[in-house]
Amino acid sequence: MSKIKLNNPGTLLAPLPVVMVSCGDFEKSNIITIGWCGIINSDPAKTYISVRHERFSYDIIKNSREFVINLVSRDLAKAADFCGVYTGKKVDKFAKCKLTKEKANDVKAPLISESPISIECRVTDIVPLGSHDMFVSDIVNVDIREDLFEGDKICINRAHLCAYAHGEYYELGKRIGKFGFSVKKKISNSNKGEKRK
Repeated sequence: MSKIKLNNPGTLLAPLPVVMVSCGDFEKSNIITIGWCGIINSDPAKTYISVRHERFSYDIIKNSREFVINLVSRDLAKAADFCGVYTGKKVDKFAKCKLTKEKANDVKAPLISESPISIECRVTDIVPLGSHDMFVSDIVNVDIREDLFEGDKICINRAHLCAYAHGEYYELGKRIGKFGFSVKKKISNSNKGEKRK
């Protein structure tokens, strides 16, 4: 099937994580919903968020140089949407969405207790890009809800995480494979019989 060329290239990469970024401290905090977020390095572990200059959280993050990325479950989708629509200048989003502040281990910004996974971040660089500035950050700690563990394994499917695509929220669905499944050797029936012996 042929493809249609768009005259105005845009931000059509999808799906993306939708995250609730908490910033500030226990006394004065805010939550901003972010779609421009991702991993940019593994050793050291680094992430980024991109924030518009006019957002209330922009100056909080720029001045404190810390924030927490809270992953969004299906149960938090409505709160995430609310935190993306309303400004923290006028609304206490923790109170309005009935979300609980939890003390982080390594940063002053609070975790969102209801989030299944919270990623504590410390800003290392601020990169001006145009409409947004990118806050490049070290991941200094990861806090994972206890029930997501099975021994040492993290069962991410139990978190019921959400993704964002073209203005809509989606719950992540069925697993279709794991890393390396495309090259894994199949065991023939004759080999299976030999293994049993």
